[in-house]
Amino acid sequence: MPDASPRTRSFGRNFARMGPRMDARGAAEHRRRLVEAAHGSVVEIGAGYGATFPFYPAAVTGVLALEPDPTLRDLALAAAARAPVPITVQDGVAESLPAADASIDVVVCSLVLCSVAEQPAALAEAVRALRPGGLLLFYEHVRSEHRVLGAAEDLLTPLWSRLAGGCHPNRDTAAAIAGADLTVLSLERFGFSALPGNPRVAHILGVAAKARA
Repeated sequence: MPDASPRTRSFGRNFARMGPRMDARGAAEHRRRLVEAAHGSVVEIGAGYGATFPFYPAAVTGVLALEPDPTLRDLALAAAARAPVPITVQDGVAESLPAADASIDVVVCSLVLCSVAEQPAALAEAVRALRPGGLLLFYEHVRSEHRVLGAAEDLLTPLWSRLAGGCHPNRDTAAAIAGADLTVLSLERFGFSALPGNPRVAHILGVAAKARA
């Protein structure tokens, strides 16, 4: 879900309509797998309409879910009331996490690092907030490794970013994570067609860890 980027209420309403269709096509299962390793104190950035909330395991003691879009945030508040673990929803962006240094066990990113205004700054904030050994759990769509498709995504990005709340379909998010003082523990790459008639877009699902002291 887009985070700190140019966005409007219309985008939030559109994503709220599209998201459940994506979930039904497989995104919900991706989200379930995303948070399997979540535990302790969690910050979720770009929480959207709360699509990950039903899947947090009992090992989680609490989630601070940040969502800057007011339409999506209202939906997330309703979803938090039905969640199996305590979840607090508030306005916030990935580049400025309301968490002390080394205070969080897990940071969750679900379809948001494509659209944060400053991806390196967002990842640096996650590293700052994580405890030594803490985990970054990520599920993102990324630039295709296919030469032609990747070039097409490069061409599409300027227009798409303006239309889709700052989303950049050509970001190499796996490389950005690996270069952000994090060790990638697992990384799965796969194609996923989010909506009927859409092409299978490259996605990644994985776990990275902050170095232990």
